[in-house]
Amino acid sequence: MASLYIHLLLFGIWIFWNSGFLNLKPFDPSFIILATFAAVEAIFLTTFVLIGQRHMNVQADKWAELDLQISLLTEHEVTKILTLITAIAKKMDIEVVEHKEIAELSKDIHPDNVLDTMEKAAL
Repeated sequence: MASLYIHLLLFGIWIFWNSGFLNLKPFDPSFIILATFAAVEAIFLTTFVLIGQRHMNVQADKWAELDLQISLLTEHEVTKILTLITAIAKKMDIEVVEHKEIAELSKDIHPDNVLDTMEKAAL
């Protein structure tokens, strides 16, 4: 907000000065210098915003990749735990209801296969 207030102050003084309201000799009566200054400033601001957005996108991509790696690792660990619990239940002669879901969840998912599938789906 400080930048906004500074711009309002500077542009306001410039406009009032060159409109003759301050009883001072105008140095930019047609506001050409003000327009040029504003256009150059807009170019620089746009460039800074684009650089900032690019940096934020790179950071977001890193976080997304980290999140994917953690999710895949968690999936792998949960699959191992489910397999271990099923084996313990069988060892202790606890009746395990065989569901297609449990069989499907017990399959080990390789992260490379998941990434390949995601890449194919993106194309």
